[in-house]
Amino acid sequence: MSTTAPTKPAPASWRANATYPEPPEGWTGVSRLESFIDAMIDMGQTGQIFGEHGIGKTATFFSHLPAAYPDAELVFVPAANLTPDDLLANAPVRDALTGELVLRQLVMSQLRPGRPFVLLIDDSLQAGPTLQSQLMQIACNWTLGEHDLRELGCIGVFLTDNESLAETAARRSDLAVLDRMVTIRLTANDTSWRHRLAATYHEWDLREVFTIWAALPLPLPLRELLSPRTLDHILANAREGFPLRWGLPLVNGERLRLVEERPGGKGGTDRTAEILDRIAAAVGAENPATVPDPVRAVVRAALRNRWTVLLQGPPGCGKTELVRETVRAGLGGREPLYFSMPVTNVEDLCAPIPTADGALESLLAAPFLGPEPKAIVWDEYNRPKDKAAFAKLMEITQEWSLAGRPIPHLKAQIAVQNPPYHLGRKLLVARNNIAQATRFTASLTVEPGDIPANEWLIAKYGAVAETVLEWWKHDIDEEGRAWITKRTIERLIKLHQRGLPLEMGTVYLGDGEYAPVPLTALIDRLDDRPVTGLTELARDADAWEARLRSAAEASGEGTNDSDTVHQVLANAELSQLKEHRAVVVRLVPLLPPKLRATYLVGAAPEVQRFWIEVFAQIPRSPR
Repeated sequence: MSTTAPTKPAPASWRANATYPEPPEGWTGVSRLESFIDAMIDMGQTGQIFGEHGIGKTATFFSHLPAAYPDAELVFVPAANLTPDDLLANAPVRDALTGELVLRQLVMSQLRPGRPFVLLIDDSLQAGPTLQSQLMQIACNWTLGEHDLRELGCIGVFLTDNESLAETAARRSDLAVLDRMVTIRLTANDTSWRHRLAATYHEWDLREVFTIWAALPLPLPLRELLSPRTLDHILANAREGFPLRWGLPLVNGERLRLVEERPGGKGGTDRTAEILDRIAAAVGAENPATVPDPVRAVVRAALRNRWTVLLQGPPGCGKTELVRETVRAGLGGREPLYFSMPVTNVEDLCAPIPTADGALESLLAAPFLGPEPKAIVWDEYNRPKDKAAFAKLMEITQEWSLAGRPIPHLKAQIAVQNPPYHLGRKLLVARNNIAQATRFTASLTVEPGDIPANEWLIAKYGAVAETVLEWWKHDIDEEGRAWITKRTIERLIKLHQRGLPLEMGTVYLGDGEYAPVPLTALIDRLDDRPVTGLTELARDADAWEARLRSAAEASGEGTNDSDTVHQVLANAELSQLKEHRAVVVRLVPLLPPKLRATYLVGAAPEVQRFWIEVFAQIPRSPR
């Protein structure tokens, strides 16, 4: 039998950084996993690797093999995301000798790279039964169908997985299979994740961060929650000045909490805030509660840093449109690749086809292959049409590849989804596990206030939008505002413009029942009945100035008139404030200082700039 002789690994080199200016004590240049990889390639044995999610199993292959075996190629097979036809398929081909059409088994083109290669089968236990049979043939004999992988250049076969039943579909129990492999079980201490993080964040001394992680109490659940992958995401957010909690994944819609486990498996102390604050202090970073304009900020960071980001928010708040607008601006006007998961088929992404040279080539959808920089928006991320489509999606979000082929010039991926529950009602969304959730560098829970949709509505619909937004801000309570999304507001505006009943634009709950939000005040506003908004203040500025002067003389705390003007100014959009700037400058000096100070708190930079300019115009001594 023809075989390909493995090459010897190249010696590892050392590059100094702030964490390790000198090689750490006991450093040999390779981790336990890297030593195992080298040994299996040298012995020609199949290696089976088990370990918790996020400790760097797969990442070790991508970093170690190019450095140690520069003449070899890594062929990555994400088993959980493949179908049987991706690996092997029967197809008619013309026989070279007889000229007759015959049925031949075609193997995926990645297994014929034309040079030595190492085959990595990732998440093998998550594959379906048919694919499991194909993978076991590879693992046991280094063959696939009628093809001998050694003759194709294979110098190593490895299977990696997590044994957790919450993340896998099966357990291997057949002794005939188990007797063909060399198996290693890893912990986080068996990979080089500390050195990788130190090199990635070379400007920071991470020794205190590593001490915080190592000091987490045993048994292991808390360390497993704060996996090296999650720690990497926390540091990435810290580097951008974002809240560190954005690095913690959203598992089934809920933010992961770092909770100690008591004996018997009961939950103990929630240490999330403490641990994140200590990590921020260790690297000299801030840990803000939030940042201005968070959605745009994180999408721009994703485009700069090649991140995968998850945005979760209630329906109708404008998440998707804001993401598409921000990506479009970041790509110089090019539209993002947009996929709505409820209507996305596997064939919309890729399909295996036979080629003239007898291989099975995965044909990718044309938008993935363009030479221009691109970003993908996955809308309704947790509402996939079927499991096959979601499997392909998971490969792209996890590995930035499709059917094992890297997607060229992909700069960012933004997934947008709804939470499992909203307004006390369950939404029809899929569940995820922690291994899937931790693939996102940043995971945000988006509130309607984080989306600057009001300005867009005013720009598009003018005075009618201003009137509806005034009603939304002043006349209904918090629960009512949750029912009236920005999408609903747009419907209400259009219905009013056509003279149709407004109730039809609210959410219909069935059996003649609509969303429990009274519309009487909105109808009054649209009918020009007496209301107080910024337009009304500007229309009668002299009278309101007189009222505020009387209020200031009556009490340093102001009166009801002071509160009314303050509420109007605090809830006004920036475009409205700019339009009525002269009136704002007249009225603001007459408000109590404690009310004026609130205009800067938590406001976006451009809003803060407006108020600073207004405050600069306040005379030192009131007239």
